[in-house]
Amino acid sequence: MSYSNSMARERPIFVVANGLAREITESAGPIPDSINPDKRLAKALKNQDMPRSYGINLVPFMRDICYLHGFVERHEGDNDRERYVAFFTDTPTPEEEERAFAEAWQYLQEAGQCSVYYYSKYERTIWRKLREKYPGVCTEEELEQFFDPGNAVDLYFDVVLPKTEWPTKDYSIKTLAKYLGFSWRDTHPSGAASIEWFHRWVDSGDLEIKQRILDYNEDDCRATRVLLDGIRALPVRS
Repeated sequence: MSYSNSMARERPIFVVANGLAREITESAGPIPDSINPDKRLAKALKNQDMPRSYGINLVPFMRDICYLHGFVERHEGDNDRERYVAFFTDTPTPEEEERAFAEAWQYLQEAGQCSVYYYSKYERTIWRKLREKYPGVCTEEELEQFFDPGNAVDLYFDVVLPKTEWPTKDYSIKTLAKYLGFSWRDTHPSGAASIEWFHRWVDSGDLEIKQRILDYNEDDCRATRVLLDGIRALPVRS
């Protein structure tokens, strides 16, 4: 199974960045483990009628602190009903980092049965580190179950690289999201810039800087779910 890049540009687009796109499967039920990888992948990518979906993005470490977990929640496939939810560490301390991680984890647990989509392995790697650092938040078994291949799809390594073709210079999330028509509100969006902004926020307490961080993270989340819908809109080649 592979996907062509000859997608009609007028189709509704809903893209993905360095984060998770998480979709609740309350009605569809869990994806059976017995399905082979390609069929399981096709099922996950075609399942568009979930009650709610989530785009998730984590920011890099700054002062050895993961300072933001961001989510975009979409209801019934309606982009106009999206809302952004963020768990932010106001100070770069272990206590604040643990609080934000715990609140983000609780938020996901309350979502119920779901499929998970993420771009590359960054979020999974960071959450594994956070779980080791704060073992009281969740168990190793719970975290690995969350990222189980029966529920989770790495859009970059499982879909984009092996199964799609794009007329772009690279397959980074920003390149593909921009190709699909998405744009970030900030003129110079990057993870490195976000780290600098957080450093300035800690030093100054300037709320405009904090909002800039949140806006960038929100755009990353929306870009992530845009890519997912963009992939779903691609014609399938047998």
